Amino acid sequence: MNGIPSLIFSKRFIRVWQRDLLVYRKTWIINFIPPLLEPILYIIAFGLGLGSIVGKITYQNTEVSYIIFIAPALIAITIMYNAFFENTYASFVRMYYQKTFDSMMATPLSLEDVITGEILWGSTKSVIATVIMMIILSIFNLIHLPSGLLLIPLAFLGGMAFGSIGMLFTSIIPNIETFNLPIFLFVTPMFLFSETFFPLKNLPLWAQKISLVSPLTHLVQISRSFSLGIFHPHLWFNFLYLIIFSLIFFPLALVKMRKRLIK
Repeated sequence: MNGIPSLIFSKRFIRVWQRDLLVYRKTWIINFIPPLLEPILYIIAFGLGLGSIVGKITYQNTEVSYIIFIAPALIAITIMYNAFFENTYASFVRMYYQKTFDSMMATPLSLEDVITGEILWGSTKSVIATVIMMIILSIFNLIHLPSGLLLIPLAFLGGMAFGSIGMLFTSIIPNIETFNLPIFLFVTPMFLFSETFFPLKNLPLWAQKISLVSPLTHLVQISRSFSLGIFHPHLWFNFLYLIIFSLIFFPLALVKMRKRLIK
């Protein structure tokens, strides 16, 4: 039975989360700048630039400006990036170079506690970045309130999904340079073809079906629904997809990390 992970958790995983929070507070200015400036740059580029060329977009039988169409997608992309990169590059550095995981497992913390705390911290970073972006986008009247407040719990769910898949990649990547492969083959296609910058109906039917496999597509659709205050009938399916995605890849990340760290 030694090779079978127990997947037993304790409340001690919060200590791992607190450790990452303490480190974040020391470098908060660097972490604060991207979600603060990115929406402003996108608004200038897409709202004043490309938006004037594209004009109106029809979403759920409602015409909206292009910048209003992509603003929720920017939030979804931010959720994805913060959780995914935190649980790939940052977690890999803590695991492989700083040996932080080894040090923590020398304490009463279990491996499940360590990895759970790491993934929850990735989700927390997504929430922090989302709140910052929401404030900026609200100033430009690009988020409908109060439904837009639902983006905050959505950020945590999306963070769990992308943090879990990010940790799974961390468990199998041999060196830090190899992260270029999941970035190129996994993140970049989602960034471009998950209804972020144009409606899915603009794609061929086969490409639309492939796009529905992307967790970012479902995150974008929920984010757009909350931001615009338009609740479409398929919203439950988007939520169900993200929940099932998290329930699959979270325990899978734990199993694979155990195989990597416990010899």
